[in-house]
Amino acid sequence: MLVRILVAIVVLLAQPVDAFAKQRIKDLASISGVRSNQLVGYGLVVGLDGSGDQTSQTPFTVQTFKNMLREFGIQIPANVTPQLKNVAAVSVHGELPPFAKPGQRIDVTVSSIGNAKSLRGGTLLVTPLKGLDGRIFAVAQGNLVVGGFGAAGQDGSSITVNVPSVGRIPGGANVERAAPDGFNDAGQIVFNLHRADFTTARRVADQINTVFGPQVAEAIDGGSIRVRSPQTRSQRIAFVSELENIEVDPDDSSAKVIINSRTGTIVIGQHVQVTPAAITHGGLTVTIAENPQVSQPAPFSEGETVVTPQSEVEITEEDSRMFYFAPGVALQDIVTAVNEVGAAPGDLMAILEALREAGALRAELVVI
Repeated sequence: MLVRILVAIVVLLAQPVDAFAKQRIKDLASISGVRSNQLVGYGLVVGLDGSGDQTSQTPFTVQTFKNMLREFGIQIPANVTPQLKNVAAVSVHGELPPFAKPGQRIDVTVSSIGNAKSLRGGTLLVTPLKGLDGRIFAVAQGNLVVGGFGAAGQDGSSITVNVPSVGRIPGGANVERAAPDGFNDAGQIVFNLHRADFTTARRVADQINTVFGPQVAEAIDGGSIRVRSPQTRSQRIAFVSELENIEVDPDDSSAKVIINSRTGTIVIGQHVQVTPAAITHGGLTVTIAENPQVSQPAPFSEGETVVTPQSEVEITEEDSRMFYFAPGVALQDIVTAVNEVGAAPGDLMAILEALREAGALRAELVVI
């Protein structure tokens, strides 16, 4: 199965570069300063069906509840601890998208921070969402949508599906303040490549200069391109609209072999090659089986029942195969050779690591 997947990858990567359409600048890079901002808040979820925080273990839930009631003019004696089985302390977080304006709504995720068993059926009370600067940018409130649930029996058995202590409120936060953006800076616009590459940066700058004239764009480094822009905001918007739809032929990625040691997934890049090398693929299997024998004494004798260990050891050696990599071997040849020896994912990982240690693998080996 693994070899079939590798063969399919080879067929895809072996296609000519012209078979792949050029990419727009908007797919290759983002504008510096135009980004989302993380927001976080702390609040209470009420209306739970007895699945809230255990107040004896979460004193902050009681403190928050008392502070909320105090805002409404209700005083609870200090020596009284409310039993809040239907209340849970939660953290609320969301992302403020770029150019979001007051009055727009964003989605928020609500997560229990105490020992609440489930947030299903709960309602989030008014919760301010702050940025890292401490300012309030949005206010969240609403009914939770919880995908997980749990059930328990009187004998202590229980079952849980997904995570019932996390919920989501679509459009649950109202934007109160617009986040600052770097698009107001007149004079220049900086594009940051999603994958830094000197060749791609140069090609983007050259293509922009071809469309708009010389000295309009220049590559700052392998990851950024600076572009001269109009002074007024409306003109910059029209200018960026034209820029981001310019098509560029990005450079190929460097030669890499990616190995996922947990799942056995192996991805080999297009430009992977090996120098002359010979590999022997084989395996030695050792099987040890324990068959203990019970020795039973005769009736009415003074003997004792004993267990006598008995082990069976079997060694099996598979037929070894050797294949040779000639100079300049490409990806197709590597997969063909691996297919011939029938290497399993673990064997293929060992072969690639051995090639790297031998200096025969002309690629970066990345293990994730």
